[in-house]
Amino acid sequence: MSLGRILLVDDEPDMRLSTAQALDLAGFDVEEAPDAQAALDRVSFGFAGILVTDIRMPGMDGLSLMCRIREIDADIPVILVTGHGDIQLAVRAMREGAYDFVEKPFDAGQLAEIAARAMGYRRVVLENRVLRAAAGQADDLETRLVGRSNAMIDLRRRLRTIGPTDADVLIVGETGVGKEVVARALHDLSPRAGRPFIAIDCAALPAALIESELFGHEAGAFPGALRARYGKFEHARGGTILLDEIGSMPWDVQGKLLRVVQDRMIFPLGANEGRALDVRFMATSRQPLEEEVSAGRFRADLLYRLNVVTLHVPPLTARREDIQLLFIKLVQEAAARHRRPPVAVSPQLLAAISERPWPGNVRELRNAADRHALGIALQPAEDRGPVAQRLAQRVAAFERDVIVAALAAHGGRLKPVYESLGLSRKSLYEKMQKHLIDKTHYVESGEDGEG
Repeated sequence: MSLGRILLVDDEPDMRLSTAQALDLAGFDVEEAPDAQAALDRVSFGFAGILVTDIRMPGMDGLSLMCRIREIDADIPVILVTGHGDIQLAVRAMREGAYDFVEKPFDAGQLAEIAARAMGYRRVVLENRVLRAAAGQADDLETRLVGRSNAMIDLRRRLRTIGPTDADVLIVGETGVGKEVVARALHDLSPRAGRPFIAIDCAALPAALIESELFGHEAGAFPGALRARYGKFEHARGGTILLDEIGSMPWDVQGKLLRVVQDRMIFPLGANEGRALDVRFMATSRQPLEEEVSAGRFRADLLYRLNVVTLHVPPLTARREDIQLLFIKLVQEAAARHRRPPVAVSPQLLAAISERPWPGNVRELRNAADRHALGIALQPAEDRGPVAQRLAQRVAAFERDVIVAALAAHGGRLKPVYESLGLSRKSLYEKMQKHLIDKTHYVESGEDGEG
């Protein structure tokens, strides 16, 4: 019986092979990846295993890989393999959320022992998620896309409907709202969940090699092409391709992409025959692509092929009632990631947090949560927006924010709220009615909100 699944990442074939053999002999099911991107393609939320990765690798290094893995699922243990000169780097990584590290040359038994502990931790995390779901608490989708606003409830409903289908999806939203999180959730809800999820940053592809990167090439297709090479599209066979910021893709490549999306066939450079491609396409954009079509920068026919379904991910300004709960969750995650004790979030801080504009959306809010978890005071918001409200309106808004913040901080339990605010129960009820505050939005699962 296997002790669990390990994804082993190392760019040195000999080192990767010897480590994989040692872990296999110890009883683990080992899957090898030659680089960080190959590892990311195999990891999704709920990944039933752990990651062991070298720190020093070309391209994306082990620390960057760890950060990307934690964005997918913060509870996947990552064990770092480091050289003697990288000890300080590994110690810093431990503070940033690495499960543990081993120094080269390491004893195979030591690595197996650490891996076994990490695997035990991962099993407990996954079992607790199942138990919470069975008890009617937040499911994985609610954990990944936090929010009780109507906008987020509707988004999760649409994801549960669209996810299990094979429909291509266009995801639109401002920078930092979590478009890739939505795409990965769709992939994980689909029958393709066990297959690769290939995210392609269209803005970062080298212009001279973009076709080769996407479609691959045959040997001799161009000077320097000494051997045939699969493109990113073929690496995704059976899975999902995410075209991130597709609006930045060059016009001529858009035409070739249209053919692929339409026919599900690719033609590597230098190939005489096409190859069938079984994938699901998703694409993201910061602005509506209809505007890019009108400006002549994006092909209308490609837009019509991609947006079988269009999902709009709301910015924080459209769901301000979610900001406080989301901040509390992000602070808790940050404290766990940095191995800090639980960090309190005062009602006053939550009220201040809810007033800020957050142009960077969830990404910016997460950075603020990290700073708070590390004990770094948050700076006053530089942009408070127009202040044309009448004094009475501003006072009422402040009162509402303080009550909402207290409800969020105390999980919707009314007694500690009115005691902390120096109010009677009757006064609190009256103010909640006045400001149209629904306590059920803040009650934690299993609580009645009265305690």
